[in-house]
Amino acid sequence: MIRLYNKLIQFSKDSAEHITEHQMMQHEGRYFVIALSFVVGLCSGIAAVILKHAISFVKEFVVDNFASQDYNILLLISPAIGILISMLLVKYVIRDNLGHGITKILYAISKNGSSLKKHHSYASIVTSSFTIGFGGSVGAEAPIALTGACLGSNIGKFFHLDYKTITLLMACGAAGGIAGVFKAPIAGMIFTLEILMLNITLASIIPLLVSAITATSVTYFFLGRSVEFGANHAATFVLHDIPYFILFGIFTGLVALSFTRSLWFFERRIAKVKNTYTKWLIGSLFLGLLIFLFPPLYGEGYGTIETLLSGQISNIIEGSPLAMLGFSESTEMLVLILFALGVIIFKPFATATTTGAGGVGGTFAPSLFLGGVCGFFFVAALNYSGMTELSIPCFTLVGMAGVMSGVMHAPLTSIFLIAEITNGYELLVPLMIVSTVSHVTMSYFEPNSIYTKPLADKGELLTHERDKAVLTLMNLDNVIETDFVVVRSDQTLGELVKAIAKSPRNLFPVVSSRGELTGVVLLNDIRDIMFNSEMYDTTFVRDVMTIPPALIRSEETMESVMNKFESTGAWNLPVVQGHHYVGFVSKSKIFSVYRRVLTHVSYE
Repeated sequence: MIRLYNKLIQFSKDSAEHITEHQMMQHEGRYFVIALSFVVGLCSGIAAVILKHAISFVKEFVVDNFASQDYNILLLISPAIGILISMLLVKYVIRDNLGHGITKILYAISKNGSSLKKHHSYASIVTSSFTIGFGGSVGAEAPIALTGACLGSNIGKFFHLDYKTITLLMACGAAGGIAGVFKAPIAGMIFTLEILMLNITLASIIPLLVSAITATSVTYFFLGRSVEFGANHAATFVLHDIPYFILFGIFTGLVALSFTRSLWFFERRIAKVKNTYTKWLIGSLFLGLLIFLFPPLYGEGYGTIETLLSGQISNIIEGSPLAMLGFSESTEMLVLILFALGVIIFKPFATATTTGAGGVGGTFAPSLFLGGVCGFFFVAALNYSGMTELSIPCFTLVGMAGVMSGVMHAPLTSIFLIAEITNGYELLVPLMIVSTVSHVTMSYFEPNSIYTKPLADKGELLTHERDKAVLTLMNLDNVIETDFVVVRSDQTLGELVKAIAKSPRNLFPVVSSRGELTGVVLLNDIRDIMFNSEMYDTTFVRDVMTIPPALIRSEETMESVMNKFESTGAWNLPVVQGHHYVGFVSKSKIFSVYRRVLTHVSYE
């Protein structure tokens, strides 16, 4: 007994030492990740500063080389030049489809092991600087998010970290990029949780905060502490305006729906044009015409928002052919309202033609711009009707959050972004009302955001639902088993018995002479005749085979595969490519891989 007691004591000491060592390793690893998140935030902040300076430099270069009387010519040809430069850089230097930055991040997380190519750390900055600087109707936020995510991904790969840590560093980079470009650390952090849909714990939020704060501090240092719309507006919340905010939330949700679907439609139409230069020519001409008629569509559009916030609403038609016409005071407001409606209608087409023609940029700025114009249109129309007297600056700012919330399915990001870029939280209640109502309205008609729908349609979207997320990360190729002995349908029972003797499995795929799957043979189905030698030459495999309850196509998603297992109740299902046999998938193999992936991606 004493000997046994001593062994137990020693075992307890050894276990305690092992646990302590394990905990220390986890502790050190956590602080190492926090240190890396600081580095990622620093790099993302510097990238944001470079992008802001690059866009500003290109804008100044363009404006300085056009005289004021040639302003309309600038609107016609300048965006085409910027798109052409971006398109040539992508085609001949980068040689990769940059696409939508956020969608590319989501795809990398769900299907590419959180790996992004190194050129994404600079490609989007360079190309979007030319696209936006020359007047392309897109924003710089998605490119900087992709840049930051790429920096995080490659820093993680440099240190040979695991998937979940690299994914966290990618999120840190994206958070840092958004926080840096807007000087909005809270919005940058929430962005990763809502739009990148990372299901992480409280401990994992610390690296996101570190990156967002670091990136914001960098931009404060180089660009000053002033925020985008922190001055020149007097927007206050009035309690009796709440019914109008609810109505406005529905309106911005419908505008977000229209923007999203119009963008998808027009991008698909442009994509059907195969020749790169033809696509550029058609898109640039259409974009130039739109900007000529509606100058606020030029560039990011933040100048128009500042004009609306400062109360100089009549300036929004400056540069337009309408400005050449004289209007009386009684008709000017009606003209401005109709002009704003035209901007709302044609903004998605301007954005789609910019990216479709070869430009590089995101939909952050377009959604914010569109929301601001929606706020002016909504209030101006109601005020013009004499029904009420609402604040244009207030609804302009709240509208930015409303449309962004609907387009991106990100109400929290929208609320805190507008609160931070206006340097105050006075409008927090109306921001919450409009963003929530807009999100609910948009979600009723379209369950996926502008970024997630392309991936959701292909079953490649990572969501907050753990089971679906793990299935998305799983690859069908990793669960296919190929160690089955294949038999032909024209073989005899005797030949089948010889095959059974060589096989460790109790399942035999049956194929034709061309390798096409025709059925399966289960060992239990032939157990009563397999030892009857009199039937060896008279019975053929096709006589004893059965048809499988379902076939799995090699291109199917794991969610689809699991649905087939559930509907058929089968334990094994064959995989085919076209009609040719590839292998089998079993429930036991899926469960084994599922547990491994779940352990691999779970955040602590």
